Amino acid sequence: MTVHLVGAGPGSPDLLTLRAARLLDSADIVVHDRLIDPGVLALIAPWAEVIDVGKRPGGPADAQEQIHQVLMEAATRAHTVVRLKGGDPFVFGRGGEEAEALRAAGIDVEVIPGITSAVSGPAAAGIPVTMRGHSSGFTVITAHQDPASEQSIDWDAAARLGTTLVVLMGATRTAVIAERLLAGGLTPDTPVAAVESATTTHQRVHRTHLAKMADLTVRPPAVLVIGAVAGLDVTDSGTVDRGFDDLISQLATEHGGAQWPN
Repeated sequence: MTVHLVGAGPGSPDLLTLRAARLLDSADIVVHDRLIDPGVLALIAPWAEVIDVGKRPGGPADAQEQIHQVLMEAATRAHTVVRLKGGDPFVFGRGGEEAEALRAAGIDVEVIPGITSAVSGPAAAGIPVTMRGHSSGFTVITAHQDPASEQSIDWDAAARLGTTLVVLMGATRTAVIAERLLAGGLTPDTPVAAVESATTTHQRVHRTHLAKMADLTVRPPAVLVIGAVAGLDVTDSGTVDRGFDDLISQLATEHGGAQWPN
């Protein structure tokens, strides 16, 4: 018995790995997350049983344990089971927890990495998360935390790192993130970009700065990018949201990216 933990990548079906695509075409059962792009789901073999276990706001507290049970049960009655997860299974995807639970039940696990949205989301908007002269590193943070955990993100420390900050699952928490980072010492004119539905036909890019980040209306799935590189568009990818202020236009020009339209 083997469950394949498959990364679906950032959204666009043509960014799946070859191994992921082959498994979707041969799987007997596919257990998938809520925000998987329909184009990726369309690659699932027509005979496969498809189970949506996507968590929703206000869902049961034991939702993850229920997913473990679904996977264990599926493994007892199918030769090829795919657990399809957005991005990469081991980047805030709880893939590690699922692998541990399956292995404890005597079920083999194979991990098929996916392109994480932490890098591909910014890239789709022409934003390099690292760039000489602007950022020598990047830090990936989740805006969702386990309420039962004693650990919490030290936003003050994040503000002092001097790296690009990439925040996943933060679409509904822009105001509190901005408040914490400003309190931690980041300047109000720090560039910010929010990339919705990256790499898909529904992609939207919003750009502002930290002082106005709370005013953003961002729809999930989205990636937030905070730091000097967020003012760049080195590929001239363009954006739907063109309501930029003079500061962002100036930053884009100074840092070698495209001149944002006024």
